[in-house]
Amino acid sequence: MRSIKELMNLSGRLALVTGGTGHLGKVIIETLAELGANIFILDQDINTIKDFVRQIKKKYNIEVFSLKVDLEKSEEILNVKPLISKHFGSLDILVNNAAFVGTSNFNGWINPFEKQSTKTWRRALEVNLTASFELTKICTEFLKKSKNASVINISSIYGVVGPNMSLYNGTDMGNPAAYAASKGGLIQLTRWLATSLAPSIRVNTISPGGIERNQPDKFKNRYISLTPLGRMGTEEDLKGVVAFLASDLSAYVTGQNILVDGGWTSW
Repeated sequence: MRSIKELMNLSGRLALVTGGTGHLGKVIIETLAELGANIFILDQDINTIKDFVRQIKKKYNIEVFSLKVDLEKSEEILNVKPLISKHFGSLDILVNNAAFVGTSNFNGWINPFEKQSTKTWRRALEVNLTASFELTKICTEFLKKSKNASVINISSIYGVVGPNMSLYNGTDMGNPAAYAASKGGLIQLTRWLATSLAPSIRVNTISPGGIERNQPDKFKNRYISLTPLGRMGTEEDLKGVVAFLASDLSAYVTGQNILVDGGWTSW
């Protein structure tokens, strides 16, 4: 029987992470790197993380690769396949993390429902849901070559429950319909993939609650008052569940949605 340390070890494995330039993306990358995985980053703006990549490579003595990809464009997603085939041959971990989020600045996004834009709705579903479908489909043949393949989709509590709009009163914040629909769709895609790709590939979802990022005090105070653990989340709160789902610690876990929300959805 292997030790916990052995089960957690990702040395020699390759993890592909989308949205690697974001707050959560960087924490996911560092978590996987700390466990020994080599990292392949997909993002639209990889130049902004050059210093971060150098630090990760040096700190954990791993390889880090990156590719600029616009996840709204299928033709750019398709570029991932020949790159994996040529340079890696197989893939062990896929983290579909990239997304338009509630604070994204788009026309017709943070608006009352009747003013939300269909164009922006389509953009959000393209990045938050369709890109995960396309990328997972492309990567499946490489994941099947791994003995420990794991796909992790990053959803949200708002893929599970409806928003409490009173949280946003008096702020510039909001909760677009497209965000909820795309995140809910990602959770159901996880279940479909988990049963369809079994037994060779495990597929699970992480659904974070609100993460503190300098939101207005009135929002934070309202949010915290509705959270059993009495605080908003941090990026660090996601490290444990990422490590669990990426590694053999979760070798018998698939099709699950793990809520990391301080108890928000328990009321």
